[in-house]
Amino acid sequence: MRAALVFVLGASACAAPADTAIVDRVIDGDTIVTTTGEKIRYLLVDAPETTNGHADCYGSSAAHLNSDLVLGKTITLTYDVTRTDAYGRTLAYVSVGEIDVNALLVERGAACVLFIPPDGAERRAAYEALEADAKLHRRGIWGSCDPLPPAC
Repeated sequence: MRAALVFVLGASACAAPADTAIVDRVIDGDTIVTTTGEKIRYLLVDAPETTNGHADCYGSSAAHLNSDLVLGKTITLTYDVTRTDAYGRTLAYVSVGEIDVNALLVERGAACVLFIPPDGAERRAAYEALEADAKLHRRGIWGSCDPLPPAC
């Protein structure tokens, strides 16, 4: 599956500009804050909620995995069509080195695919394949949650 992660990262890395940042805080499984205060919402994924009074099944595990992957690290942000969402968060694919963090969260069952056109069109099929494999092997939420969290 590692080859798939590198493939997903490389699939559209040249299609949009990229920036680097250092992660100061992890809000949950799909949202982080950089040292400059910029709030980043991961594209094409939706992790179970752990904020604003929510305690969705697997939400803490997703947030912990996200923290292990990015907290205090230099990340690369790659953008798609829409740069910000209705809440003022920057929308991006996040990578650490050659690891596509968004895809890894889906692969490990810590997040589900969330396709909101036009963003994610190029990577959607690859992410959906990672999600199908996570379901098949009952990784993360797929083996731990009944019922599934609202994100999925």
